[in-house]
Amino acid sequence: MTDGKMLPQASATILEEQVGLSLGEISRACAVRAELIIELVNEGVLAPDGRVPHRWRFTGVHLRRATVALRLQRDLGLNLAGAALAWSYWTRSKP
Repeated sequence: MTDGKMLPQASATILEEQVGLSLGEISRACAVRAELIIELVNEGVLAPDGRVPHRWRFTGVHLRRATVALRLQRDLGLNLAGAALAWSYWTRSKP
């Protein structure tokens, strides 16, 4: 820089890994009932922190996985097991 001024250092935080959404919050964010999120957990698409549903905490990564699985279900007519399988295949086949 020729004018002697320094630009501030950029700093970034990956929010996807830090957000702590409850079951109700992730359900609302996905516009689905909590039972559907519970089914995604049971199918292995989501693995929240916590032992029981009312104590589960989800991250932004979980939110992304849920929205992709729910879109697969809606757009392709897959059941949740099929959406979980497609999600698993997709994440393993990415370069």
